[in-house]
Amino acid sequence: MLIAGFVQRRLGPTWRVLVKELGAFGVVGAACFVLDVGLFQLLYTQTALDAVAAKLASTLVAMTVAYVAHRHWSFAHRAHTGVRREYLLFAVVNGATLVLGLLVVAVVRHVLHQDDPLVLQAANVASIGLGTLLRFLGYRRWVFPAEPTGVPAPEAPAPAQPPPLSHAPQPPRAGARTRGGPR
Repeated sequence: MLIAGFVQRRLGPTWRVLVKELGAFGVVGAACFVLDVGLFQLLYTQTALDAVAAKLASTLVAMTVAYVAHRHWSFAHRAHTGVRREYLLFAVVNGATLVLGLLVVAVVRHVLHQDDPLVLQAANVASIGLGTLLRFLGYRRWVFPAEPTGVPAPEAPAPAQPPPLSHAPQPPRAGARTRGGPR
């Protein structure tokens, strides 16, 4: 507890923003997981779509909902750099983590010659965990950056310079009364 208090005092508002982002990221991820699974089940069992087409449709819908929720909730305080750019990068990050998950399972199955369902499920869960971490970091870094990309951060204004200290007599202002002068 002592360490957590120290870290919280040290990081201040940054800590609160990170906790807010992580919490919202988790809620959005969980909701979109349920949406993906539910929509896949509905499309596959109640329509004429085959499994691959149902999975493609459910993934695209869940990914779009996740993008909108992350843009307007999880990372709403970050720079908005355009829907087209953000959605493209969002899809690239998600595609890269999908490929990573496929590679992990493929290596365990075909390179390590494991066919036990429990081992393969453990590899799948590990790849999901790694993919989730990489998605969170990718969204923060590239999709929803702290500052707009390509635009330099505004520089702090230069401090105002105090008037020079001078003991030399200043000329009188126009219309000002002077000592000893006419009244």
